[in-house]
Amino acid sequence: MSLAASTAQSAEIMVYSTTSAKEALIELVPEFERASGHKLNMNYGGGSVLSKQIVGGLSGDLYIGPDEFSDALIQQGALLAGSRTVFALSRAALAVRAGAPKPDISTPEKLKNVLLAAGKVSYSAGASGIQFVRILEQLGIADAIAAKRVAPNPGELVGAVVARGAADIGVQQISEFLPVAGIQIIEPLPQAFQQPIPYGATAFPKSTQRDAARAFVNFLKSEHARKVLREKGLDPA
Repeated sequence: MSLAASTAQSAEIMVYSTTSAKEALIELVPEFERASGHKLNMNYGGGSVLSKQIVGGLSGDLYIGPDEFSDALIQQGALLAGSRTVFALSRAALAVRAGAPKPDISTPEKLKNVLLAAGKVSYSAGASGIQFVRILEQLGIADAIAAKRVAPNPGELVGAVVARGAADIGVQQISEFLPVAGIQIIEPLPQAFQQPIPYGATAFPKSTQRDAARAFVNFLKSEHARKVLREKGLDPA
């Protein structure tokens, strides 16, 4: 079925997305625009920053991000309840500099020892960072690792912190590690800590382009989009 829209029906869709889905969307957005005739106005940012802006009144047509942020925004009425469609699952991993010894994180105890032995550790304030702090709490080392955390600069990926040598180990979602040169990704986390992060598209209550936005969400669940998601480090839902 064609996605093409007539000139009269073509719409501009305002989308706010967290950075974990950015690499996949950079490829998928132009393809949807060509197929549908709609225009996507994409805005990317960190999950915590976008959440504060949306609570503060920022609005559009679609929000793309993990349930760690969208659930709270729905509860506050900043996003439309019942409109969320999960299209991908994201996984967190560790990374070290390219050429560094590959740590063994195959068990919780080994992961704990690796983290305690590291000089500096970097993780974000986003979904993977929230998940990682929960893991640290389960391991009983949250305070110890927080004391040697190197936070990324605004807009910087955790992998870049590792690549420039400011941290020995970084923790972030695989989709955010893949674009970074100079690192090697270490996965999987121990089975007990493998918690996929659901990514979904949720409507804004005041969206004026519901039909066009829904067409884009349906496209994100298409077989072609699923292929691109896999290539960019996300598991199709």
